[in-house]
Parts: sequence; structure tokens; C-alpha cells
Amino acid sequence: MPYFLGVDIGTSGTKTILIDEKGIILAEASSTYPSYHPKPLWSEQDPEDWWTATVKTIQSVVKKSKTKAADIKAIGLAGQMHGSVFLDKKNKVIRKALLWNDQRTSAECEEIEKRAGGRKKLIQMVANPAMTGFTAPKILWLRNNEPKKFDKLAKVLLPKDDVRRRLTGEFATDVSDASGMLLLDVKKRNWSKPLLSKLELDPDLLATCYESEEVTGRLTPDVAKLLGLTTDCVVVGGAGDCAANAVGTGVVKSGVLSTSIGTSGVMFVHSDKVEVDPQGRLHTFCHAVKGKWHMMGVTLAAGGSLEWFVQNLCSEFGAKADPYSILNQEAESIQPGSEGLTFLPYLAGERTPHADPDARGSFVGITLKHTRGHLARSIMEGVTYSMRDSLEIIKDMGVPVNQIRVSGGGAKSALWRQLQADVFGQDVVTINAEQGPGYGVALLATVGAGYYGSIEEACNATIAIKEKTKKKQKNKLAYDRRFPLYQKLYQSLKDDFKKISAIEG
Repeated sequence: MPYFLGVDIGTSGTKTILIDEKGIILAEASSTYPSYHPKPLWSEQDPEDWWTATVKTIQSVVKKSKTKAADIKAIGLAGQMHGSVFLDKKNKVIRKALLWNDQRTSAECEEIEKRAGGRKKLIQMVANPAMTGFTAPKILWLRNNEPKKFDKLAKVLLPKDDVRRRLTGEFATDVSDASGMLLLDVKKRNWSKPLLSKLELDPDLLATCYESEEVTGRLTPDVAKLLGLTTDCVVVGGAGDCAANAVGTGVVKSGVLSTSIGTSGVMFVHSDKVEVDPQGRLHTFCHAVKGKWHMMGVTLAAGGSLEWFVQNLCSEFGAKADPYSILNQEAESIQPGSEGLTFLPYLAGERTPHADPDARGSFVGITLKHTRGHLARSIMEGVTYSMRDSLEIIKDMGVPVNQIRVSGGGAKSALWRQLQADVFGQDVVTINAEQGPGYGVALLATVGAGYYGSIEEACNATIAIKEKTKKKQKNKLAYDRRFPLYQKLYQSLKDDFKKISAIEG
């Protein structure tokens, strides 16, 4: 029987799963690694940690499943988007990678728009405005701030693609992940030579682009031996984590939208054609489905906001307690609206809809009456409000949303599922596959290896709706009244956020 690996190189760790051709998960493993924050709003990781975690988790699932090496036919790679792996001519990493939530590149974003001839022309070239999280500003930051390191630069790879390099020896990427570099002509699904020229960047810095299901190489002999696999095992294009999660939740046709609450929060909707928000609030990227696209809104600190709260303010729970279960129980006892307490989830700046690296997290309306449960619920509500910002834009553009599929860590919380149904004003569903990006790229691997004719066919054969959470009309009305206030608070505070940023440097 053939088997397929899905490897998800995430922000908090790498997760690997093994599935059979029916999509049944046979084994899984995960390994964590640290992030580094040398300055406020800077975020970096060591690419060596991704490789170590990849090797460890693949070895683990191969051992657990007791499968024969020759039966594992293909590997799909998912990865955190936008990160920058800078390599020299000897393929040595020049410095730690700047991550998707790194906010140091405001000046470079302005430089890109100026070189492109303005924001409007930039969007015409690559379907998106310049944002601090994207990869292109990171390349310019290296050139502007670490010129000696830039002089050594030979290749720029995304996180999963550096893992691919180590697996196969090939410099390759897929169109969904490449879309987030701000260097891809999203409509034509290849690098934008006009923009690269305007930015004075050598096209040879970039990897070859593939569709997500295409084979990009095979395991090298040394790596195959290390992993307990064979050189017949192919590696397909894979996808950025958001598109991979969409495939893993079956969002591969019009009318279906996925929400994912992990470290970040993502609203992802399939599109059969290129749809571009003229204001640049939403991202328009290539989908992992061949010849299709998607629109996406991102909350930078979604589950990350609750994680921050747990790590910094809940130490009294002790090592044996599950702090998230405790907070869920406490938050469930609080009425919708948290009795006037509102949380703005801008702990890492924000992307959608504000694209503001200076935005700051805030509790507004706190009183002596408010408890830890109020704080926890307001965090969950604030994150969900932020994701509704994206949903409102999607609907305003006339993109149909007939079904909302929820996934990620937030989908495991009954309270957070209910909050999404109530705040979005629409029933939400979960599906039988809960591994998101890893599952999605494992399915892509089945297509690349020829076991399904298309990703749509693979999803139809393996993914089904599991549970529905119905909106509560009373709660919906309560959140409808509070949502405009949430939106207004950012407008009231945005100038002060910039002053805070300027003072703190």
C-alpha cells in the first residue's frame, strides 16, 4: 500500500503526518523550536532548527508506522509564509531568518512602493501592496542594513523551501507560497521581472516556481538513508501554510471559506479567478489548486494573543494544569461582550485590514469588576472581531461565502467555535481532518505521485463535514452592536500607536 508524508514547518514547531491513499492518518509527530526577538517587533528563527525538527519528525512517523521505506511514495511540504532564508554561494545560511510577523521593514515597504511607481502600480504588478511581513522588504532590509551580508547573498528561500533544498538539493518553490514574497506576478503565476528590475534584484536569487502538486525533486541518497526512506520518494511543490490548510480542509471550490486560528488567524476564500481588493486590504494569492486563486485576510496575533496571556499572566496554574482549558471554563461563564471590556489583538502590529506595524495590543474598558475570565473572553472576542474585519471585506467584494469551515487550535475550543458562529453571524462547521496544513500537503503528495487525478478529487475522497456549530441569534445581535465600536477603537488610537512606536524606537 502506498503512503504519503505531509510536513508542516510552522512557527512554533514542525508537524509531520503519514497518510495512506484513503487519507487515513497512520502516524504523526511534532517537534518545537524557539523564536528570537532581539528588538521589539523583530522576530527571527534559525533555519537549522527547521531541518532538525523535520528529520526528527519524519524518522518518528516512519518508526511508529512500521511502514516499509519503499512504500512511502511522496512528501508534501507546508510552511510558514514570507520568512527569508538568506544563503551564500556555498548554500550556507548567512543570518537568522526574518519571519512573517517581523515588523522591522516599514522603510523598505515605502521604498518598494516608490520604486514601483506608487501603491496602485505595485498592486497591478503583484496583486498586493507592500507589507512588512512579506519577503521582498526583508531582502531590501538586508541590503540597506547589513550590506556585507547582502554582498554574500546567492539565494533567498522560503522556510519550507530551505527544507526542500536539504531534502532534494533543488532550489524550488510553489506558486501559493511564492505569492507572499511580493515578487510574483500572481495573475501569470511566475516571477515579476518588471518589479525585480525596479527593485534592482537579480532574478537568480529566486527559486524555480512550480504548481503545488508538481514534483520538484527526489530525496538525495544521503537524506534518504538518514530518514529511512528511498531515493524513489518524490517531493512535490507543496504550499504556504494558509493554502495548505485550505486544501486540508477541502476549501478547493467557490463559496467555501476557511478560518484558521493558530498563532495567526486566517480568513481564506477560494476564487476561480483573480480577485484583487483595490485598497490592498486583503491578499490575493495563487491557490494550491492548479489554475485557481484565493483571497486572504490575516490577524497576526490570534491564538498568539491567548498564548501571550497564558505565558505571561497565568504562571500560577502549574505545570500539570492545562491553562487553556481553565481559561475556556472561566470565559464561558462571562456574558457576550465581556461586560464592556474590548481587546485589540495587535500584539505584533496588524496586517488585515490596517497593515499597521505600529499598532499595539490594548484592553479598553477595564474596571474593578473584571476578572481573569473577562480578560480571556475579551481576547477571544477581539481576535474573532479582527477576523470578521476580513470577512466583511470579502463579502463587500461580492465573493460568495456559503459555508465556513473552522480549523486550527481555535477550532478545538467549543467556546471559540461558538464565538466564530456568533460574531460572523453564520453557522460554522468542522471537518474530519484536523491536521490542517500537514494534511493538505500530504493530499498534494498523493496527486503528485499519481494516485489522484486532481486535488479536488483527492479532497472529495478524503474530507467530510464532522460537526456544525449554529449561531445563537441573541449573541449575534449582541456582537453586531459591539463590532462597530471595536472597529472605531483602532481609528481612535492609531495616531497614539505611532507616537508610542516612535518613543520606544
